[in-house]
Amino acid sequence: MKLSDFDFDLPEELIATRPAKPRSSARLLVAEEDQITDARVTDILHWLRPGDRLVLNDTKVIPARLSGTRERDGAEGRTKARIEATLLEPRAGGHWAALVKPLKKIREGEEIVFSDALSATLIAKEDGQAVLAFNLTGDDFDVALAQAGAMPLPPYIAAKRAADEQDKQDYQTVWARAAGAVAAPTASLHFDEPLLAQIRDLEVQISFVTLHVGAGTFLPVKVDDVTSHKMHAEWGEVSEAAAAQIAATKAAGGRVIPVGTTALRLIESAARSGDIQPWRGETDIFIYPGFSFHVADALMTNFHLPKSTLMMLVSALMGQDRIRAIYDHAVAQGYRFFSYGDASLLIPKG
Repeated sequence: MKLSDFDFDLPEELIATRPAKPRSSARLLVAEEDQITDARVTDILHWLRPGDRLVLNDTKVIPARLSGTRERDGAEGRTKARIEATLLEPRAGGHWAALVKPLKKIREGEEIVFSDALSATLIAKEDGQAVLAFNLTGDDFDVALAQAGAMPLPPYIAAKRAADEQDKQDYQTVWARAAGAVAAPTASLHFDEPLLAQIRDLEVQISFVTLHVGAGTFLPVKVDDVTSHKMHAEWGEVSEAAAAQIAATKAAGGRVIPVGTTALRLIESAARSGDIQPWRGETDIFIYPGFSFHVADALMTNFHLPKSTLMMLVSALMGQDRIRAIYDHAVAQGYRFFSYGDASLLIPKG
């Protein structure tokens, strides 16, 4: 299974840099049996049935991108260096792993000042990353970060424009609760409160799980034999209540439909024994063609990067030839791609 098997041509103009307004007005490609239907996210009600269960990721994206300065006394007097930091994941003792640029401009023990309230000291350098100790913890840290930080937009958006205040709303789900992600579960960005109310009125059930999406989600696959790729690990939790709800839906003959690849990866991590169980910890599950799905009956997801692990995941669900046809249709019809783009509802043959 070669990396080139998951490649396709994507016109640059189809990469979305802003979301649809309102959220639920985005386009929705629905693929079922041998049919493809062009719709809107609000039309998802036509494909949901009473007794189905949507599984939503309630992770909350932190404004993880920081800009600050490092000052140093030297032979030529006091000098300053501009330092950019992107928080990656919390570490023990209140420390954070971070990407710091330029890392060579700061030494261990030196301080980076991000705002009047927020600063950090470089504790260590590990494999090209930094470990930072901030001057604040807990709620004080959250408040200062919210004021000083910017949303960590994906590289393909950040290359086109800087993050702004609007992204703090746009790049967050309406149900975000558990802070810790540095990338959004983007399929969930299409839901607003009116659509959620309509879904509940349809007697479709909803369960929440948590997977803190890491920056590794944007890392390219660098091996030609995709089966030898090593996934990044991300922390997640399927609570006892969520596992029981999902199991009950399966037992009653309802469909379990994760919204987003993050929710799918998590519930499948919790079901490697065959039945879903409560689960908590890090997962590096890699889903590619040949994978046996135990929980997911369908998937709502955005359109993904060529040659990415997420292209491999949707190919595993729908089949490689089918996904190729779906993506050919999406490109031909001008669907908007990636994090702020349009959505698809993928329903594999039973």
